[in-house]
Amino acid sequence: MTRDSLIAYLNELLGIEGFQDYCVNGLQVEGKAEIQKIAGGVSVSQRFLNKAIHWGADLVLLHHGLFWKSDPHPFYLRGIQKKRLELLIKNNLSLAAYHLPLDAHDVYGNNIQILKKLGLQPVEPLEIGFVGKVEKPLSRDSFLSLINQKLNCEATPFFYGKDAIQTILVISGASSAAYEEAAAHRVDAFIGGDIREENVRGIEEVGLNYVAAGHYNTERFGVQALLKHLSEKFGLETTFFEIPNPV
Repeated sequence: MTRDSLIAYLNELLGIEGFQDYCVNGLQVEGKAEIQKIAGGVSVSQRFLNKAIHWGADLVLLHHGLFWKSDPHPFYLRGIQKKRLELLIKNNLSLAAYHLPLDAHDVYGNNIQILKKLGLQPVEPLEIGFVGKVEKPLSRDSFLSLINQKLNCEATPFFYGKDAIQTILVISGASSAAYEEAAAHRVDAFIGGDIREENVRGIEEVGLNYVAAGHYNTERFGVQALLKHLSEKFGLETTFFEIPNPV
């Protein structure tokens, strides 16, 4: 499959034109024109790129790519970024990344995949996240155990809400600032990735149960689902490389 046709397909599938994001969505670094092997991961790193190169990837597909709005302007290339880009260029390896579009997608996105893994019935899509519902209310302890088991993590709970949990908002990654949005939707709990210090008291004051299941951990599932789809649809060889991150 050609690189350009693959990227065009992904751009359309994920609806990248509908997002104002912090990064470039789609192809960030151009490599081989023909794609047979795709290595997926959460975030770019030299360790990930070396694994992909050793495996023989033609393209790497990531949630967190190389280039962001926070990059220096005027732009310069040195240090870690220079070494990462050097690996890509020397090995003629393409890099594509999808950030918010891969959080929000209603089939392959991180948040809908988390709902599926937890056995939640989707109730309402939000701009990025999803509200889901369990059939029978769970105690706080049972809710936390479900997250740890199904998402394979050691989540950190901030329980300031109801004792019985049935409706749940899921927004992966750095989402704790959305606690007021969660409270406005009257959910019993909010699953996010990490949590900022200044949001803990706000979560307490709106009376919400928040569970930090890990930024990296909550953003693994979208890339995995997308790789499976590309393998089945186009017969491409795909693999997902874990680069564990406790945050």
